[in-house]
Amino acid sequence: MAISVFSLSVIALMSVLATGISDTVYAKKKITAAYLAQEGIEYVRNIRDTYTLYSATGAIGWAAFNTKMTGAGARCHQANGCYLDDRDLNYGNQTQPMTGIYVIACGSSCAPLLYNSATGKYGYAAGSDSGFVRKISVSLTSANETKVFSTVSWTQGSGNYQITFSESLFNWVE
Repeated sequence: MAISVFSLSVIALMSVLATGISDTVYAKKKITAAYLAQEGIEYVRNIRDTYTLYSATGAIGWAAFNTKMTGAGARCHQANGCYLDDRDLNYGNQTQPMTGIYVIACGSSCAPLLYNSATGKYGYAAGSDSGFVRKISVSLTSANETKVFSTVSWTQGSGNYQITFSESLFNWVE
């Protein structure tokens, strides 16, 4: 009888520990996804700022930014969205460093983010499949406002999860 009670206690404890570990892994992935979603918003904001600050006028820069996000290669305003590849980002280029970010249409799905364990960075150039996919979508809501959505999705266990951040970007130069 004592062995049965002890065995049931150990089994119950193991079950609680397994659930706790699963919840911890989910929380870690959700935090990582939130950071990746925010990074997507920050990239788009920096692209906007680069075009606005380094163009002849704010209006020209705003138009160039919206063209970069919705043009033929990007198509971020369409249903499938786009993704941002920063592999050629060059901070040494003092004129327009953020123009080195490629804005690429997703097609039927966006490319998965790779995790480079040597650098600790996520990107598309090197590393192993991280399990995360980031999609950027934009909506031109008015002549001076563009709404940006950054959605990161991942699969864990038998579930599919996603987190979406959004922000309105404005033409802040007159």
